[in-house]
Amino acid sequence: MPESQPPLQAGEQPVEQAVSADDFKAAFRNHPAGVAVITADAGRGPVGLTATSVTSVSANPPLLIFSLSAHSSSGPALNAAATVVVHLLGESHLELAKTFATSGIDRFADASTWSRLPTGEPFLPSASTWMRGKIVNRMDVGDSLIIAAEILEVHLPDESTRLPENSRPLVYHNRTWHALSDSSTID
Repeated sequence: MPESQPPLQAGEQPVEQAVSADDFKAAFRNHPAGVAVITADAGRGPVGLTATSVTSVSANPPLLIFSLSAHSSSGPALNAAATVVVHLLGESHLELAKTFATSGIDRFADASTWSRLPTGEPFLPSASTWMRGKIVNRMDVGDSLIIAAEILEVHLPDESTRLPENSRPLVYHNRTWHALSDSSTID
């Protein structure tokens, strides 16, 4: 049985217990998220990471945010970059997602998987949907860095040549990769 607290005085706020990091992570394991790879180059070579925290925040102007751990090896470069490319992944991009989620490797070692845009940013040509954005805000929050980017360019797949496996989004749920399909639709 919980210990009883003394009555609050006028204007006094109750002291709330902090939730453990493990409990917080466990709660979000049951919350599926789309998978993206974010790439940038702040002048010292390309960096990239897999993220499930990409969120649209405004359509006018077009803005998105994403977060990354303050301990991420890509953090310093992303913090210094002026622009990013956010690749929204489909089920056929599972290997890209895994590569950019693996720490301690050269994620750009396979030159056949990436190129540079005319504006200089590294990008993944196999990703059918990507957006190039200018970083407009950075915010340290807890043990994470939140980055806001205004989208300057969007590349969408050509509907006439779009493969079904590229139109099925890659999703991360309960520490496992998933693909949404027509059979997962609920009416």
